Amino acid sequence: MSLPVGADARILSQIELLQSLTDVVEQNLSLLLPIAEAWQPTDYLPDLTKDDWQDQLRDFREPAQALTDEVLVVLVGDMVTEEALPNYAIALNYIAQDLEGTSPAPWARWMRGWVAEENRHGDLLNAFLRLTGRVDMRAVEVTVQHLIADGFNARAGQDPYAGLIYTSFQERATKISHSGVGRLAQKNGDKNLAKICGKIAADELRHETFYTRMMGEVMKRDPERGVLVFYDMMRRIIAMPGRNMTDGKDPDLFDHFAQVAQRLEVYTVRDYAEVFQYLVDLWGVAALPLSGRAAAAQEFLCLQPKRLESMADAVSRKIARQPRERFSWIHDRVA
Repeated sequence: MSLPVGADARILSQIELLQSLTDVVEQNLSLLLPIAEAWQPTDYLPDLTKDDWQDQLRDFREPAQALTDEVLVVLVGDMVTEEALPNYAIALNYIAQDLEGTSPAPWARWMRGWVAEENRHGDLLNAFLRLTGRVDMRAVEVTVQHLIADGFNARAGQDPYAGLIYTSFQERATKISHSGVGRLAQKNGDKNLAKICGKIAADELRHETFYTRMMGEVMKRDPERGVLVFYDMMRRIIAMPGRNMTDGKDPDLFDHFAQVAQRLEVYTVRDYAEVFQYLVDLWGVAALPLSGRAAAAQEFLCLQPKRLESMADAVSRKIARQPRERFSWIHDRVA
């Protein structure tokens, strides 16, 4: 086992503990669907090889015309975040320790399988947006390229526990966001998009299950360090995957996208607090026998979700007063 460059003995001990979970990881590889049985983007798109492709395409495009600009902005933001998958894969490889890229070890197989499943999400959303003709795809593509080229920092350093906490949180948050867009799509009359978002959200749930189970094992076997790392991640606020997005024009594009998501109640401060509380409860943080710094961290983790939830209404009111912004994604219209 290799020690990451610049890592200390504390990080090495965490890597060793994760490597000791090999059997647990192996047992949970069933959370990845066999490729022969998995859905593919083509399953939810018009078949352009058929003689009636024009009719299929027309029927596919028609309901998308009813999607509001606000829904389109949130959909594009979610799609851009999904398309930046290469950055997340790079950032999380220190957990798998798959230095050659072909390791047969369970952690490496999970990470590659997870990336393969996640890769379909951006592909499908990209194809939906392109075929419906509702957005400026060049502006969207520029945003994706910026996000990948500018890089991504989950603020987890080389800490594998922090990586598991981050993915546990983000998989659940992403599931909530996709489900929210699907709900609005259904309300706007686009059953195609509703089905697409539901399928992606179901994937996120399976992935969340894996990461929360692995971190749950950490909490059982190394509760003091696990709680301290959980505290360190949550006191700084979880960094959203797309926070560095820009279209080359708006340096605050992520904030503006997030404001629209908050207004539509696709992903809100209350959702953030609920994900936080869910993880605290799932990992049994309140019942862990801790002392000293770990006990203080435990207290923070148990109280902070309620504090955040108490702020939710005030944040909603503040965002409601914010001026609406123009988005290049929707041809510089205001949303």
